[in-house]
Amino acid sequence: MMRAAPWAARNADVAIALCLAIVVGVLGIMPDEIFGSEGEDIQRQLVTAATLVILALVATALLRDRARQAPVEKTITSGALAELPVRLQRLEEIETLAHSTRKALDSLQLVRVLGSKHEIAQCHAEARRDTTRWSFKGGTGTYLRAVTLPSCVAAARRDKRHLMVRIEVIDPSDHEVCETYAHYRRSLSDVPDGTGERWTADRARKESYATILAAFWHRQRYGLLDIAVGLSSTMTTFRWDLSSARLIMTVEDPNMAMTALAGTFYYENCDTELRLSFEQARRVPLEMYKKVPLSDEPTIEEVQELFERIAMPLPKSYNGHDVVDIARKALRAVDPYREPPPAVHRQDGS
Repeated sequence: MMRAAPWAARNADVAIALCLAIVVGVLGIMPDEIFGSEGEDIQRQLVTAATLVILALVATALLRDRARQAPVEKTITSGALAELPVRLQRLEEIETLAHSTRKALDSLQLVRVLGSKHEIAQCHAEARRDTTRWSFKGGTGTYLRAVTLPSCVAAARRDKRHLMVRIEVIDPSDHEVCETYAHYRRSLSDVPDGTGERWTADRARKESYATILAAFWHRQRYGLLDIAVGLSSTMTTFRWDLSSARLIMTVEDPNMAMTALAGTFYYENCDTELRLSFEQARRVPLEMYKKVPLSDEPTIEEVQELFERIAMPLPKSYNGHDVVDIARKALRAVDPYREPPPAVHRQDGS
């Protein structure tokens, strides 16, 4: 009753109609004798009168409801519905803006900083997996010769697929850029790196010569390898490695790098940068790879003849030991980012 009272107060006409309907129902099932000798006529008159009252109350309730709904319908038809096309257009604009914002945020999130040797090595391995192209720009390409190029060629040979490689390193015949590069590397660390060697102008020159020799050697052994080498007269403090899947930019700090996935703004712009830079570099005539066949273990004579044929003769000061050193760096390069071997202390304390 307590819950029904507020409802009855708000809907008095409906409540009265409901009560009368109950009364009429009760009167209709009551025996005629209760109303006396003329009980049937009295009963009929009561039912008829109550029915009319109920119909009047129902009509009143309907009119009241219509009166209440009229302002709402007017507001909807004249306001909300009229503004619906504009609001739908604004909603589409908001959805477009949200999609563009989400895409931009996704692109930014895909430019990621790598903070350890292990993470950088793992990222390189992911970039090499199933790639059909590789572009490199850096100093002398030591890591490229030690890990990247052999791994990519081996994977392409295993799958019998085409591989395109573009390499840009410093010009070994340019003594000034070799000295500048060596000086920069020494200024950062004057101790031997992972290869066990210190940086000098002569080492920079040999490393760059070794990259050229490695390109010819791999080209002669895999027919589906499209490889080109460009020589730059300026050095860069960055190293770019770009595959089909991602870009990796490294610096001299072996624990810091940056990567971006293919399709992102950063990847696409770096790809363009590498292409334009390679076009401006001095091109090594790798199309002459058939002119001077190289053995599995290139001899001193083969290496010297190769560089003579491509108009890049080795310095006259180089002896057989220097040529062997270049061949070793070309085909058995040591990963410069490996942990250096522990120092061996002899019993005399040295």
